[in-house]
Amino acid sequence: MIQNRKKPELLIPAGSLEVLKIAVLYGADAVYIGGEAFGLRAKARNFSKEDMEQGIAFAHAHGVKVHVTVNILAHNEDLEGVKEYLYELKGMKPDALIIADPGIFTLAGEICPEIDRHISTQANNTNYETCLFWYRLGAKRVVMARELSLEEIRQIRRKVPEDFEIEAFIHGAMCISYSGRCLLSSFLTGRDANRGECTHPCRWKYSLMEETRPGEYFPVMENERGTYIFNSKDLCMIGHLDDLIEAGIDSFKIEGRMKTALYVATAARTYRKAIDDYLEDPEKYRQNMDWYLEQIQDCTYRQFITGFFYGKPGPESQIYDSNTYIKEFTYLGFVEEVLENGLVRITQRNKFSVGETIEIMKPDGRNLPVKVEQILNSDHEPMESAPHPQQALYVKLAAPVSEYDILRRADAGR
Repeated sequence: MIQNRKKPELLIPAGSLEVLKIAVLYGADAVYIGGEAFGLRAKARNFSKEDMEQGIAFAHAHGVKVHVTVNILAHNEDLEGVKEYLYELKGMKPDALIIADPGIFTLAGEICPEIDRHISTQANNTNYETCLFWYRLGAKRVVMARELSLEEIRQIRRKVPEDFEIEAFIHGAMCISYSGRCLLSSFLTGRDANRGECTHPCRWKYSLMEETRPGEYFPVMENERGTYIFNSKDLCMIGHLDDLIEAGIDSFKIEGRMKTALYVATAARTYRKAIDDYLEDPEKYRQNMDWYLEQIQDCTYRQFITGFFYGKPGPESQIYDSNTYIKEFTYLGFVEEVLENGLVRITQRNKFSVGETIEIMKPDGRNLPVKVEQILNSDHEPMESAPHPQQALYVKLAAPVSEYDILRRADAGR
């Protein structure tokens, strides 16, 4: 075991109560979630007040912290609602609030000073004086801007107090705009990304039109690679945890509050094992690298890069020919209940059939191929397949399963 090295927090996203439970059981030290307003993922399912209360209780019962996003850039009409929301959160007792707006930061300090305040990446935290500014105002943690290199983060770590925590994104989708402060969505669709309504225009296909030739569209090409000129590859630092830990980063953050339970389970489980292996023995971490890389590619992703950590990325950081994800597995559901007769109850997410071989994904790292022996509908009537998403099913599998095991199917060609 490495001595005198603080164990970094593994911070996992959750867009719903069920995904929060998966994140907790698959290795998170902390989860971050959003309510039904005032966060930057308005299109995620997000948490009702009741779900948030249940989620916080479940996480705390398992020794896991909960951070709640209140990170919109507020307009005047938002502030009364923000105040009401902060009073609600005060009663629910999450561990931290993630905030970008100085006005909301001030209100949170007045209304619920007992809850830690973390400064969102949306606040453009790119230097140590900015970090010290927030520290003096009472912030507990700052989330680094994604444009920072590891060397810049090391410098910040040396300049700020030891009890001021540094959080950094280490995996997930990258934004083409500075720390996510994007105006494209607002300009093109009227939906404000800085108030949680981003339509992701950076993933769209673009053409060029000359003003005197309206209606004539020309493809925007770069060496015939395509037209997705804003479409960044995804960040992945699974192979560089030694550098992240040595830089003094306190919290490793995974992006993805709009992702499935399968994505969250895969990312949480893989990074959990990698962090623990490194802290136990760096050589063990290096020896298991192939396993980490194989597992993390079971997440949906757009090809991987290391972002800005090792310097400004070049043209190779963009994807020019497509905006689609690479997907190795299809999410079928998770085990919600194990019945005494051996059946398991799931809410089906994608179609599968009797006789098909699927895979059970377990929190401890095992992936078990298993045959589907029987499918029953909610009335316990037999079915050959389950064609409708969100259908409640009872399934018999040719292997023992436990509550919260993930069911998935390898896609063709894997």
